[in-house]
Amino acid sequence: MLRGTLPEPTPSTAWFWEAAARGELHVQACDACDGRHFPPRPFCPSCGSRDVTALRCSGRATLHSYVINHMVPKDGDGPYAVAVVRLEEGPMMMTNIVDCPQTPEALMLDMALEVVFDRVSDTITLPKFRPAGAAASGEAA
Repeated sequence: MLRGTLPEPTPSTAWFWEAAARGELHVQACDACDGRHFPPRPFCPSCGSRDVTALRCSGRATLHSYVINHMVPKDGDGPYAVAVVRLEEGPMMMTNIVDCPQTPEALMLDMALEVVFDRVSDTITLPKFRPAGAAASGEAA
């Protein structure tokens, strides 16, 4: 990943990045309306309540949409899929699909996915997704 393109933890998102570093995927749950949302923010986007808490996710998702980026930076790998996945808990998140060919034939909509974590710096571990049941490789590609 290119320098300068990494997320910057803020007071509102530090808990998410700390959980990812532990190999845990979390979203927020609203204690007022039971809505679940991502990305992290200090209020519920559905009802406006500030009574939100972290919810540990199963790590299971389905592929909702994607685009295959063929315009790879000179120091990057590619092509690579930029995807939107729907977490089993409800929210959608933008991510990358790894551990499979980056082709339309391999990236089928609604395919079952599981989270893997890619430690890209001392402070950032990115949640990425691979096809469910793919051989464990330790870290995401």
